[in-house]
Amino acid sequence: MLKIGLTGGIASGKSMVAARLKELGAVPVDADAIARDVVAPGTPGLAAVVRAFGADILDADGRLDRPRLGAVVFGDPERRAELNGIVHPLVRRQAAAVIAAAPADAVVVQDIPLLVETGQQSSFHLVVVVDAAAEVRLQRMVKHRNMTEEEARSRMAAQAARDVRLAAADVVLDNSGTPEDLRGEVDRLWQDRLVPYAMNISNATVAARNGGPVLAPHDPDWRRQASLLMDRLRAAAPDEVLAVEHIGSTAVPGLDAKDVIDLQMAVTDLEAADRMAPLLGAAGFPAWPGILLDSPIAGRPDPAAWSKRLHGNADPGRPVNLHVRVAGSPGWRFALGFRDWLTADPAARDAYAAEKRRVAALHASDSSTSGYAQEKEAWFMETAGPGMERWAASSGWQPPSYASAGSGRLDT
Repeated sequence: MLKIGLTGGIASGKSMVAARLKELGAVPVDADAIARDVVAPGTPGLAAVVRAFGADILDADGRLDRPRLGAVVFGDPERRAELNGIVHPLVRRQAAAVIAAAPADAVVVQDIPLLVETGQQSSFHLVVVVDAAAEVRLQRMVKHRNMTEEEARSRMAAQAARDVRLAAADVVLDNSGTPEDLRGEVDRLWQDRLVPYAMNISNATVAARNGGPVLAPHDPDWRRQASLLMDRLRAAAPDEVLAVEHIGSTAVPGLDAKDVIDLQMAVTDLEAADRMAPLLGAAGFPAWPGILLDSPIAGRPDPAAWSKRLHGNADPGRPVNLHVRVAGSPGWRFALGFRDWLTADPAARDAYAAEKRRVAALHASDSSTSGYAQEKEAWFMETAGPGMERWAASSGWQPPSYASAGSGRLDT
């Protein structure tokens, strides 16, 4: 099952996107609709709201008078938080029941206006944000919802700032144009990303990668994207994961890299790695079969010491290599030290960049990147391994220590 969190600022066009995704075949979970259901007359939810805010927030028929309640809470953060504390748990419980009833291979789209505000980003395979500039949304509220400008600005101020919402997005749909433009964006997202992503999760398959190595200039947004992925991975197996960290070339500022984010998950032992494999697969990171070892670096030639598990992303829109290694193992240590060495030593970073460009040119016409990776092994053995160790010794670098999941014990 592929779980999509859909959000956007008020009047951004989120409902239009949700409706189109439903037409395309998604299973919708509308938080606003559920929020109305859980405070319908006769429900425990409505009774709790009345106890908190008084009977004056009911209309003549005993229903919740939403405009009256809105006038109370939108200008008062404490009262708004009190209301959310009543309604949000009820909404989540009912949404969970809808999701549990969906087919195993479904694309479930949860339409949640306050997804970012309530910290639910790591609960989804992807967060899709529908975006439009503040002034565009303000005009829509005044024109189509008969709000005063003051009311509209108050509603906008009650939500997360636009930059905060965008920082949580895996996908941004721009709704500054026409409805047809937005519909086209949604259709492309569905066909090119969501459908194959759901199929890959169902089949426990890493998204296909084709073509030889293509190096791109360092993208500062790689760090943000890695952070979103790491939060999801920690949430996928919280009882087994010691740490998840951004490693590899995309983690080194200023270094050209393939647009593939490398992450390292630290575990206590390989048995833990194997136990969590189904959980990682359900979270969108199936195992890459047959890859169980790193290439040993000089000084630690025993292959068994370099055992690991490798997972990839089922998402065709974001290639990821997830290296699951035992904390304290030489592969775990080298991945962290190599990243920190290149970050601290511009000369080492530039030397590696030159080697990457040389090897990428040799394998530019390949059908995969395996030849590129193999060609670099000699440089790692002869240059990177000794160079990183010299830097670690001279700088006093040490790898991190982690509290073991569920125990508080430290592993190094």
